[in-house]
Amino acid sequence: MKPISILLFAVLCQSALATHSPENIKSPKNIIMIVGDGMGPSYTTAYRMFADNPSTPEVEETVFDRLLVGMASTHPDMDTGYVTDSAASATALSSGVKTYNGAIGVDANKKPVQTVLELAKEQGRKTGVAVTSQINHATPASFGAHNESRQNYDQIADSYFDEKTNGQFILDVMLGGGWKYFIREDRNLVEQFKAAGYQYVDKLTQLNDVKAGTPLLGLFADVGMPWALDSTDQMRLPTLAKAAIRQLENDQGYFLLIEASQVDWAGHGNDIGSAMAEMHDLAVTLEWLEQYLVNNPDTLLVATADHSTGGLSIGANGNYSWSPSWLKNLKASPVEIGTQLMTAKDRGALATDLLGFELTPEEISSLSVIESDKPRPFHNAISKILDNRSNTGWTTTGHTGVDVQIFAKGLGSEYFRGHLDNTRIAQTIFELLRNKK
Repeated sequence: MKPISILLFAVLCQSALATHSPENIKSPKNIIMIVGDGMGPSYTTAYRMFADNPSTPEVEETVFDRLLVGMASTHPDMDTGYVTDSAASATALSSGVKTYNGAIGVDANKKPVQTVLELAKEQGRKTGVAVTSQINHATPASFGAHNESRQNYDQIADSYFDEKTNGQFILDVMLGGGWKYFIREDRNLVEQFKAAGYQYVDKLTQLNDVKAGTPLLGLFADVGMPWALDSTDQMRLPTLAKAAIRQLENDQGYFLLIEASQVDWAGHGNDIGSAMAEMHDLAVTLEWLEQYLVNNPDTLLVATADHSTGGLSIGANGNYSWSPSWLKNLKASPVEIGTQLMTAKDRGALATDLLGFELTPEEISSLSVIESDKPRPFHNAISKILDNRSNTGWTTTGHTGVDVQIFAKGLGSEYFRGHLDNTRIAQTIFELLRNKK
């Protein structure tokens, strides 16, 4: 090797090492972490096509393209295997520790591990979660709680009140669903939080009236929030994100977890219509945050997925095409359409109205022959119509083991470039937090 080549190689190696060693950088005052649950690379690609303006010759880039910096592996503790669930992956993203599927903020031996949100709280920063699932679901719970099983929803909800950091509640802001777990016969956590000084709201419109900078609990559904397509405020995630930031902003900084929870739920249901609506909800949130960072250069934004769901295929059945135009005029989610079809006198007319296009006789027949007192068969039939029209394919109703994308912008964003394991994302955030200056 020639001397100049050796020198160049050394410089490149030093640069690569520096990229993942944030030891001397000033710590971001605020850290916003976003998880697109279930959002593998096929979802962001499909969204680019869904959002494309067909009247122009080019396919326009999206916010996901602008913020893309790397890829992450997602496997859980290897005793579990190669394919993660949301709890194990969220624990990796929150703590930098691999664990078993179902684990909430604990390692493979079921021992609690510190999360980046907890460290931020210990440092005097405010903390919050804003999600479209219930706030004690796998991802938010893995940042703010510790439990051996994600299924222990009541215990996780209780821990939000019972567990403290330096004598303080771990979460200053909690926005999402969850009445079922916080207002129970055996315990009313809402009343307890109110007595402890938290404002409480149960309608999105009330977020405009809360006193800024104060602790806030907002629960807007019994379990998860309605689908974006069924919500009165179809941009519900941007609404939650803006409200959370307004409450968290302070001189010491904050850590906020935002989750587009229901991209995953759409993937599990093989529901391309809802998937694209949930992706749009997230995209609008990221676009707003892009501008927020312009005015707040001391803030770091890191976004990724915990895994991919459904094995989404852009194109199916050997046909080299994908037609997202059929997904753009939905008046309700396929789940809601399926529910309404159960009691509809004219299923074809109702489906035509809610889907936004005229059904063929064959499609009407596929709905007419269903005999069920459950909505699921109707939901599946509607999703199948959308799959056939758009030429969408799916390989599973579960998770897959593919790598997911990393998106970042703001102070410290350069340390998330390249291919990382999901644990390295958390470890880098820990380093940035500990370098607080």
